[in-house]
Amino acid sequence: MRAYLKAMLVAGSALGFCGIALAQSSSPFSGLFGGKTEDGPVSLDFRVAGDESDIEKTIRNTSLLSGALAEDRISGQDLLAAARADYARILGALYDMGHYSAVIDITLDGVEAAEIAPLDAPEVVRSVVVSVDPGPVFKFSRAAIGPLAPGRQASDDYRRGETAGTGVIKSEALSAVDGWREYGHAKADVSGQEIVADHNQNSVDSQVELAPGPVVTFGELHISGQERMNLRRLRKIAGFPTGERFDPEKLETVRKRLRRTGVFSAMTLEEADLLAPDNSMDVSLAVVEQKPRRIGAGFELSNTDGAMVSAYWMHRNLLGGGERLRIDAEVSDIGSDTSGRDEELTFRIDRPATITPDTTAYVETTFERMREEDYDSDNIGVALGFNHIFRDEESDKLTADIAVEYEVSRVTDANGRTDFKVLSFPMAGTWDRRDDSNNAKHGFYLSGEARPFKGFGDTGSGVRALGELRAFRSVGEDDRFTFAGRARLGAIAGTEIERTPRNYLFFSGGGGTVRGQPYESLGVREISGPDGKIKTGGMSVANLNAEFRWQVREKIGLVLFADYGKVWAESGFGGDSDWHSGAGIGIRYNTPIGPLRFDVAGPTGGDTGNGVQLYLGLGQAF
Repeated sequence: MRAYLKAMLVAGSALGFCGIALAQSSSPFSGLFGGKTEDGPVSLDFRVAGDESDIEKTIRNTSLLSGALAEDRISGQDLLAAARADYARILGALYDMGHYSAVIDITLDGVEAAEIAPLDAPEVVRSVVVSVDPGPVFKFSRAAIGPLAPGRQASDDYRRGETAGTGVIKSEALSAVDGWREYGHAKADVSGQEIVADHNQNSVDSQVELAPGPVVTFGELHISGQERMNLRRLRKIAGFPTGERFDPEKLETVRKRLRRTGVFSAMTLEEADLLAPDNSMDVSLAVVEQKPRRIGAGFELSNTDGAMVSAYWMHRNLLGGGERLRIDAEVSDIGSDTSGRDEELTFRIDRPATITPDTTAYVETTFERMREEDYDSDNIGVALGFNHIFRDEESDKLTADIAVEYEVSRVTDANGRTDFKVLSFPMAGTWDRRDDSNNAKHGFYLSGEARPFKGFGDTGSGVRALGELRAFRSVGEDDRFTFAGRARLGAIAGTEIERTPRNYLFFSGGGGTVRGQPYESLGVREISGPDGKIKTGGMSVANLNAEFRWQVREKIGLVLFADYGKVWAESGFGGDSDWHSGAGIGIRYNTPIGPLRFDVAGPTGGDTGNGVQLYLGLGQAF
């Protein structure tokens, strides 16, 4: 069976070449694969004329024969069906690479597959040979497309003299249509094309015509599928831009807002086929609600700090308006060598689309029972706040948070009992440009918090500030080697250390700051007690962390790390201070919910700890 190639594009947005060229060909380059039948092995041999390893790899990945043998579907009927389908699949792959004079020959035990009738399949096949002569690479003699949207131009790949692959033409047509859609022309499409392959010159003359259509505005949003969700609240959360100029990014924003609620397991947004007389376009939204309740748990383990276990229960749609109730419980320092057991219970309810579709209001109540090495503290806090998302893209998220919080804490130390009462106004911002929040390879994470507070009674007033920067850079094949760093700075100003709530002060040491040093082992001794100065946290802190991560295998990674911390007795990084450091090695095992972390560390500086520290947890250290 032989047919000579005549290349042309099918009209419409979906572009494709048609035509098949088949014949026999020898090949010096081959790849051998196979399976096994009851009658013996089945060999699959790929042969590509010339030293074309990239083409051979592409053909092998495209071939249905490869998949059939990998899945042990090796009956004669299975292999014949796969072989007959592979002619078109391999030819399409070659067209994408700019080879339009290809010759393909597929034999089953020496017989051309195309010449075997579907009902005459052999019972057993022992040898399959796929021979391909890709022929020359065709170049563009002309690469025209238009009209293009304002400010758009053709890509460098779609130019005269470049490789004329069908993939390039398809990509260019789709990109041009997207350009018009981004400019408000929702119904832009390919209106015509003329693609001619000249086999004498090994060239392709390509012309693609576009029909931008009118400028479109958003019409009405039609919703279906909701069950427990209140329809009015669903519209408020979606924030559909009725009356605004069409922009596909605005539709993606609607999707993100709905996904953030956690209420829906699936959703589809479908543009209407026809425009209204005023060139407005309605959109249909179909949603599927998932089960409203969810539970989860986590843990960390250290040989000196003890164990930490946490759990939460969440209701995603408490009152039918997307309200999320979450109850978190955490017990830490279980079996710690340096402190008692700490307990924390938090109740939080979030209401999305409050004030704006991208603003979430929340109320949070926290109960804490802290039993540290040098003091005990019992705390209660109530907060009302708002979180706003300015940008929420795939690898770029910018958020801000503002709240008002009232806290009461009772601290017992060597000086007896001290009560702190404080009204604070925490403000925070986060800019997250990591490619993966669970296991970043590239990007950075920047956060900052300023907490002005007003004390009552003997409690002082001032402001607490804390900033953190994390940066990630990977090199090597598949980003195998990652350099990760973190810097953390904090300070309290406007009050004295003895009048500052203990949970506002800064410590260093432990898995979250300096590995190899015991948890919160580095503080200051500034407040006088009956037996000398007592230990508390400091008024300023600095932490530096560096990691070198090596992905040894797909799921196994090794980490070398070094951490440093310093705490000052006064604000502005002044007064008495002390420092410590630690270093070690870790193992990471990738799981679907993040890497399982095991670190071994020891002190490398300072006098706050000695001996080896072990850490086990879920997720990277930062």
